[in-house]
Amino acid sequence: MLKALKPAAAIVPDPIVDIVTVMRRYKRKFGSFPNVAHPPIFNEKVIRRMFFDHRSLWTQLQDKHMFREYAARRVGKDILPQLYWVTKNPSDIPFASLPERFVVKPTHGSGWVYLVTDKARVNMSDVIHKCHAWLGRNFYRRLREWVYRDIEPRILVEEFISSRTGMVPTDYKFYVFDGHVHVIQVDVGRFTDHGRNFYGCDWNKLDATSEIKNVAREVERPKHLEMMIEYAAALGRGLDFIRVDFYDTDERTYLGELTPTPGAGMNAHRPAAFAISASRGSFPHYSVAWARGDDAR
Repeated sequence: MLKALKPAAAIVPDPIVDIVTVMRRYKRKFGSFPNVAHPPIFNEKVIRRMFFDHRSLWTQLQDKHMFREYAARRVGKDILPQLYWVTKNPSDIPFASLPERFVVKPTHGSGWVYLVTDKARVNMSDVIHKCHAWLGRNFYRRLREWVYRDIEPRILVEEFISSRTGMVPTDYKFYVFDGHVHVIQVDVGRFTDHGRNFYGCDWNKLDATSEIKNVAREVERPKHLEMMIEYAAALGRGLDFIRVDFYDTDERTYLGELTPTPGAGMNAHRPAAFAISASRGSFPHYSVAWARGDDAR
C-alpha cells in the first residue's frame, strides 16, 4: 500500500500518508502494529500524538528558535545558550565577529548540527553549503513527525557549550509527565562513541537500554541535577508530556531543547518498554515504570 501511495503523493492527504508510513515502519521494527486507539505503552502514545494531537503549541516547542520564548517565560532566559545569529540566508552569518567556537544548526530538524571548535580552521563555505542543504529540506518528510512540518526554516548560531575536557558535554534528557520528572536519559559521547543510560531522579541507574549501547563506565551524578529537575518540572507543568534536554557544566546548566515526540515513537527500550498506565487522554496521569520482559516497544 505504501508503494502505491508514493506515485499519488500529490493527491493523498498528508495525514493518510503519515498513518500508513508510521504504522508499517513500526510493524517492521516491532512485529505488530501500534495500538493508537488505546495506547498502553510510551511509543504508542508518542505515535498517537503524531497522528491526532496537532496543537500549534507542539510546533512552537519543537522549533529550536521559538521554544526559547516559551522557556524564558517559564524559567528565565539565563538558562538558554547565548544566541549569536538567526537568519534565513546563511551567507549573511557574520563569521568575523563570532567567537572562536560556536554551533550552527537549523530550527526545523533533529541531529543537524555543525560544531565549530576552531574558527580559524573551519571552511566557512562548507558551513554555508551545509546550511543551504538544511534549509532545502523538511524534516517532517523523514519520519512523518507532524511537529516539524510547519516550522519556519532558519539557521541559528549559538554558544558552544563544552565539558571540562573541552568536548561536547553529556546530554541529560528528562521525561516529564504533567510537570513531574520520571526518567532521565543520559547520552554520552554523541559525536564519538555514543552510549546511553537511564536513571531515576535519585540518580539510581535503571536496568534499561535502547538501540544505543549502555555506557560502560558509571556516569557521574551531574553537579546541578536538582536544578535541572526543577527546571524540567516547571517547563513541563500543564503539559501531559514533554522531554526536556539539558547540558550541565561545572559552572551552570543549559537548556538544549524541548521534544514533544521522542524518537518518533520508534525507540526500542529494553528489557521492556515504558509501562504506562493511563486513565484518559494521550498521556495524562500515569505511573511510569520499566516493566520487565522481552517487549522492546
